[in-house]
Amino acid sequence: MEHAPDDPHPDAPTQPEPYLASPELARAVNLALHLGRPLLLEGEAGCGKTRLAYAVAYELGLPLYRWDVRSTSKAQDGLYNYDALRRLHDAQMQRFLGEREQAASPSNDPGDPRNYVQLGPLGRAFALCESPAVVLIDEIDKADIDFPNDLLTVLDEPWAFTIQESGEQVQAEPACHPLVVITSNKEKGNLPAPFLRRCIYHFIKFPEAQLKRIVESHFARRALAMPAATDLAIRRFLALRQGERLHKKPGTSEFLDWLEALAHFTSPVTKLTTDGPLPYPELLIKLRADWYTVVEQR
Repeated sequence: MEHAPDDPHPDAPTQPEPYLASPELARAVNLALHLGRPLLLEGEAGCGKTRLAYAVAYELGLPLYRWDVRSTSKAQDGLYNYDALRRLHDAQMQRFLGEREQAASPSNDPGDPRNYVQLGPLGRAFALCESPAVVLIDEIDKADIDFPNDLLTVLDEPWAFTIQESGEQVQAEPACHPLVVITSNKEKGNLPAPFLRRCIYHFIKFPEAQLKRIVESHFARRALAMPAATDLAIRRFLALRQGERLHKKPGTSEFLDWLEALAHFTSPVTKLTTDGPLPYPELLIKLRADWYTVVEQR
């Protein structure tokens, strides 16, 4: 996925994404585009769930709007935010300065609530008239249990929502319904059944068979020379994932960082060998129990 159109949207990613999607994942994306359903992605941390949205947006030249979900997030946050405090401030300033000075800045007119509405990632995508957008809702399971079901009220016909403070309705054009990519790490268990029924689901497996192609694409994009010991590094890395009882297996992103360290910082003392200690284990091991198993016991 590295072929942007000639005239991408101004909000489209500008950097190519060296993403190698499996045929099954590409099919899931196409189904989501055609059916207008959210695409729910699960998989190990670092397997490429988040980067898929960037790759699709870059390849299609579509705007990308990212929404990082937090424990305090509400569904409305993705639609719009209303700044009531700033409106109150401007109203007080208007009374203090007088209407003449205030009229010089119509955007601060407290009489018009539209001046205090800021669209969120979903709201911006709905308001687009010229093209669809890709909306990334990252780590949806961090939010409250009601959050996913609240999204269903807008991610379906008529693809519209109302800004309560101004009475405006924002409705997506039929040809511009966004592609909504949702990632989940199952931090709080399974998502609600009604939400799951609405989504197209895909589990991204760790790309063992594609690992060398991913490495080649990553190093070519950054104009870096691949380490001579790439094949050995792949074998050692896969053996670590498959042979050790790790609480957290390292993912693709950790492997790429590790390989880059091998390419640029390896000395005779830290040279990668067939059965010796793993150089730079801090790039692969992220839990104390795993560190004890892999590093200290050897």
